[in-house]
Amino acid sequence: MALITVSGLPGSGTSTTCKLLVERLGWRYVNAGGFFRQLAADQGISLAEMGRRAEADGQVDRQLDERMAQLAKQEENLILEGRLTGWMAHRYGLDALKVWCAAPLDVRAERVAQRDQQTPSQAAADVAMRERSERQRYALHHQLDLDDLSLYDLVLDTADFGPDQVAQRILAALEEGR
Repeated sequence: MALITVSGLPGSGTSTTCKLLVERLGWRYVNAGGFFRQLAADQGISLAEMGRRAEADGQVDRQLDERMAQLAKQEENLILEGRLTGWMAHRYGLDALKVWCAAPLDVRAERVAQRDQQTPSQAAADVAMRERSERQRYALHHQLDLDDLSLYDLVLDTADFGPDQVAQRILAALEEGR
């Protein structure tokens, strides 16, 4: 297996996990959020406005999925991070180790607050609003429920494990071929 997808809600530790995997594996890392942010920047709009456009037009997410799937088909030793990368790999029939990082909202909000220099309460409100938007968008345009974790090979609670432990569990699963 030469593809790992890492998904999770905001603040769940996906980026930290991916950075550790890159350090240990030396694989290429691609973040779907980076594509999304670049698309917003290219259009001269805010990330929030891009999110509103994606809510109204499912083509935005489908373009991102297609771009990620093409990368995965063309390259080996790739780590894809994004909310839908596990689903994308599943739908495109890609052989991947699909990982979901989970953590309670209060833990995730604290992480986002530190990262974005916000108060925890402001981060919690922003995260909750973003999640509502994404859940609506994914249900409407992709017919999927983010709470359905059945397709993931690993579901790791990043509040229970430190970043190194999370990465180690993923590497062990990769070695086992799960």
